[in-house]
Amino acid sequence: MSTMRAVLIKDGKGPIENLYIGEVEKPVPKESQVLVKVAAFGLNRMDLSQREGRYPPPPGASIILGVEFSGCVESVGPGVTKWSPGDEVFGLSGGGAYAEYIASHQDLLIRKSPHLSWEEAASIPENFITAHQAVILYGELKRNDNVLVHAGASGVGVAAIQLARCFGARSVTATASNKEKLDWLLSIPNGATSVANYKTEDFSKTIKNATDGNGADVVVDFVGRTHWEKNIDSLAVDGRMIILATMSGSVVPAVDLGPILYKRLRIQGSTLRSRSVEYQSNLINRCEIQMAHKEMSENKNM
Repeated sequence: MSTMRAVLIKDGKGPIENLYIGEVEKPVPKESQVLVKVAAFGLNRMDLSQREGRYPPPPGASIILGVEFSGCVESVGPGVTKWSPGDEVFGLSGGGAYAEYIASHQDLLIRKSPHLSWEEAASIPENFITAHQAVILYGELKRNDNVLVHAGASGVGVAAIQLARCFGARSVTATASNKEKLDWLLSIPNGATSVANYKTEDFSKTIKNATDGNGADVVVDFVGRTHWEKNIDSLAVDGRMIILATMSGSVVPAVDLGPILYKRLRIQGSTLRSRSVEYQSNLINRCEIQMAHKEMSENKNM
């Protein structure tokens, strides 16, 4: 049996001190799978939740942490037609990226562009594909829409801000917890156009000031309970809110359904990790095709 090194969790869950590097069985690619030698992997908040025992991996996924990675194809399993040993790739997984090797379905890999570093490539899949799902697929962003993104300095938050700007949003308001994060979000390419410190400001007032009182057409929320009332107040008529997490809690003690009814609001929950390979593959293809068409329409193709 071949082995590899991986980041493991003593007792299966626990504090940071329970993380250690140990030896585990090296995966063997099955039908339609590709074995990738990992060069870099992404760190996501769900990894912390899994380590603490609050976010188990989906059925059939590796119990090793990590859902996004980059690296070189080491070998391919039966039925693989898209990849060959030596190809440089990055991709999604239900788990297993905190290791020397990972077995991934061939449809969940993307070819790495030479201009991307391994670290940059590994930071793309979970963040940008989740953001694309939220902003474009479920949020149905249209040109000149106004967008509100919470947890703006998170990986998915940054991706959502930049995608909204790239796809023609009139304004993108982002929230974060301190001035350093907010200043950074205003400074990055295709960054936020306005910001609010959710700890000290009423972000519903900020978004209304930024939109001549209209509010947000699209809200991307990770927070849940503490932001619910202000989120509803922030939404414009026919607004769409996509809930990606409930970091402050999932139970709202009292809900006024009136604004949801009279403003014709649509509220959508969304996950990615637990979705089928087919769904994730289709989402990856959709994201790649739409970005390619956007590049060509703006004459940026070379």
